[in-house]
Amino acid sequence: MTKSKKEHQMKRQFFGTDGIRGTVGQSPITPDFMLRLGHAVGRVLRRSNARPTVLIGKDTRISGYMIESALEAGLASAGVDTVLTGPLPTPGVAYLTRALRLDLGLVISASHNAYPDNGVKFFSAKGEKLSDEWEMAVEAALEEPPQWVDSATLGKAKRLDDARGRYIEFCKSTVDKDLSLRGLKVVIDAAHGAAYQVAPEVFHELGAEVISIGCQPDGVNINAGFGATSPQALVATVAAHGADYGVALDGDADRLQLVDCNGRLFNGDELLYAMVMDRLAQGQSVPGAVGTLMTNMAVEIALKDGGIELVRAKVGDRYVLEEMAARGWLLGGEGSGHLLALDKHTTGDGIVSALQVLQAAQRARASLADLLAGVTLFPQTLLNVRLSSLAHWQTNTALAAETLAVEGELAGLGRVLIRASGTEPVLRVMVEARDAGQGLRWAQRLAAAAQA
Repeated sequence: MTKSKKEHQMKRQFFGTDGIRGTVGQSPITPDFMLRLGHAVGRVLRRSNARPTVLIGKDTRISGYMIESALEAGLASAGVDTVLTGPLPTPGVAYLTRALRLDLGLVISASHNAYPDNGVKFFSAKGEKLSDEWEMAVEAALEEPPQWVDSATLGKAKRLDDARGRYIEFCKSTVDKDLSLRGLKVVIDAAHGAAYQVAPEVFHELGAEVISIGCQPDGVNINAGFGATSPQALVATVAAHGADYGVALDGDADRLQLVDCNGRLFNGDELLYAMVMDRLAQGQSVPGAVGTLMTNMAVEIALKDGGIELVRAKVGDRYVLEEMAARGWLLGGEGSGHLLALDKHTTGDGIVSALQVLQAAQRARASLADLLAGVTLFPQTLLNVRLSSLAHWQTNTALAAETLAVEGELAGLGRVLIRASGTEPVLRVMVEARDAGQGLRWAQRLAAAAQA
């Protein structure tokens, strides 16, 4: 990384790893800031296009109305037109931005967070995450005085009435045209979020009998007891209705959890493995897949047995995407359920990923459990070790020696991962091993060395 890029990142005030996020009513998630943000984004866009158009989608949080209005006004004041979709999954905004040849896609969402939070994510004209340089240009524009355009140049706003239908057809197009889910009973849990209308319709139109839960948003119940972060409701409903599968999405529907008829919950690591092996079974070339530092080692071993390399990126779908792009690979994901199939979509999509997995099971004429018979996840023990300071943990000789000792005892059949929290003086110690009890003992040894 160049010095200038490091300096830019150090100067970030508002952008995090995935847009801007925070608690509504506290800086920066306030109407006055959103007005300024819209204006700054508009000014940056107009440097390369005299009349840009921005697509704005949102999830179901009550604060979305306020933020949408403020952003729309800010963009209009800079001479930028807007197209409003209403509630739509984040990947739906990415798709429509590209399909409609617009200049920017903007999503008002705080993903899996509870309703008091909200935020803004951005997608390029290609439906991809934007560069650090673009984000820094917006941050710089926020520091400049506004430059209001005259009345004749003000932006206009219109609503895209068929946004939902367009995205439904896109989701269906990502699977084989002869795929049918007829005969399957599927529970869909949309977390009372952005996919509450879209997701049930996609699976219904592909032939499944659909039972919907978490599809009654009221502005304040997003992610509350439902969805990918609270899969217990899904597991219970699948059992109660004798369903074949259950699919739980998060609030903006870019990630998922999947459960089978026996109540087994499959995480993103397992689903990534199923997608990779399905591609191989179809005779497709899969040079490798990208996981994260937290990807379960059992999946790495199973992929290696199939001749597939797993490369680990930092935790976060942005970093997975960057690694995939650098290698030209198509498949990647996180245990949390963010899955990426870049030959199907430019970004993580919970609905598309679920369809890919169900298609794999249908093509193999097997259950998902059967497809994953060769993968038994290693238990992961995670201890949070609070220190007075994180300044010197990397030079702690006792911890370094104990880490080497534990890794030697694991003998390639487990992993040690030690990383610092980004928000508090806490060291996260993770040990992954076939035996959970032994893993806990190893983790406790490392924690004690960290505090020495």
